[in-house]
Amino acid sequence: MSTGAMHIRPATAADAALILRFIRELAIYEKAESSVQTDEAGIRASLFAPDAKAFALVCEVAGEPVGYAVYFFNYSTWLGRNGLYLEDLYISPGHRGRGAGKALLQHIARIAMDNDCGRFEWSVLDWNAPAIAFYEAVGAKPQSEWTVYRMQGEALRKFAAG
Repeated sequence: MSTGAMHIRPATAADAALILRFIRELAIYEKAESSVQTDEAGIRASLFAPDAKAFALVCEVAGEPVGYAVYFFNYSTWLGRNGLYLEDLYISPGHRGRGAGKALLQHIARIAMDNDCGRFEWSVLDWNAPAIAFYEAVGAKPQSEWTVYRMQGEALRKFAAG
């Protein structure tokens, strides 16, 4: 998608360092920098391998990368249809408020529609008031009746081992 000087394109393996930089910037913003455990090789392997299950987009303004998004398809048994889950959407601070985030979100909504998805979902930290206001302004509704649970690292290894 291109709008004037704004362009959204699928990321390529050559963007691994850029995506990692954006991931680190997002982690700093979310006060979780130490949680980033991947590197460029991990990004290349997970997003650009022939059997990759997640996909990335890069948003550029006047040829300069200003943000990215990562998404994947999930499934709803209740709808009997695939859905699209937005893992990350990030615009560098100096480029916020100019429509790049909305354009990226709309681009992904079109991907969801093009793939006959019944849902387009994502999570937002409860303290991130600017993001919450943005999402609600474009018509998204919080799903407050659901609580996300996570198992990772040693807990996941122990549980999987029985």
